[in-house]
Amino acid sequence: MKILHILNDGPDEFSGRIIDAQSESNEVTVVDLSEGNISYKSLVDAIFSCDRVISW
Repeated sequence: MKILHILNDGPDEFSGRIIDAQSESNEVTVVDLSEGNISYKSLVDAIFSCDRVISW
C-alpha cells in the first residue's frame, strides 16, 4: 500500500512512531509543509497516486 503523510507543522514523536511502523510493510512518503518550497502540483499528484493520505 502507498501511504502519504502530510505534516503541517513538522514531525513530532507520535507521527514519527506511526510513520516508522507503517514504513515496515508499506511504501511511505512524507511531505513536511513546514519546510517551505513545496510544489503544490507535486503534492496534488502525490495525493492522487497514493492509496491512503494522512494529514497531521
